[in-house]
Amino acid sequence: MTQFDLTTFFGRLKAYLDYLWTDHAWLRLGFMNDHWVSDELVRANQPWPFQLKLWKKRGIKTVINLRGGFDTSTHALERDACERLGMTMVDFVVTSREVPSRARVLGARQMFDTIEYPALIHCKSGADRAGIMSVLYAHFRLGQPIREAMAQLSPKYLHVKAGLTGVLDYVFERYLAEGEPKGQSFLQWVESDAYDPVAIKKDFRANWWGTLLTEKLARRE
Repeated sequence: MTQFDLTTFFGRLKAYLDYLWTDHAWLRLGFMNDHWVSDELVRANQPWPFQLKLWKKRGIKTVINLRGGFDTSTHALERDACERLGMTMVDFVVTSREVPSRARVLGARQMFDTIEYPALIHCKSGADRAGIMSVLYAHFRLGQPIREAMAQLSPKYLHVKAGLTGVLDYVFERYLAEGEPKGQSFLQWVESDAYDPVAIKKDFRANWWGTLLTEKLARRE
């Protein structure tokens, strides 16, 4: 249950002030980090309610939220905006420093097969979680090879491979090194015993400067 009551003027004001500072929303007033992955899916950072209205006018029907924090002002304002605009909001929580579980990968595949398009997918910055989900979308929905789909994890989208968020790239690199040479599809590899999220994360090594950038300077979520 959210602590923000959007049914009153002061409750809504409280939510916006919290959203503005706690979630660093002021940084996103004029910058959405938006990029079309295909003609039916656009990736972006956390949208303001007024930006969702603009996306609605551009035909977006489904908004996929990759963040947690269901009791935050961010989630309350986004859900309220989607309800008012008649957009479907889907919560699909992904982390930026963990190897996704097998269930999460398979769940992403199912979600991309069942949602109504056009859709917008977002995390906070639009760089890491939006990146790995765009890779999965490009592979499962568009049929792109993993090597090609990995372009969605790029500095172009503000993704930092050298930091702890580089574990997302490492997942696909492990597949290309272990699964692809054996003739396995990415899905077959994920469904096999070789896909061990705990072991894969343990083997990953981030660079010190990348970690400094993502954890101390940018303070990525």
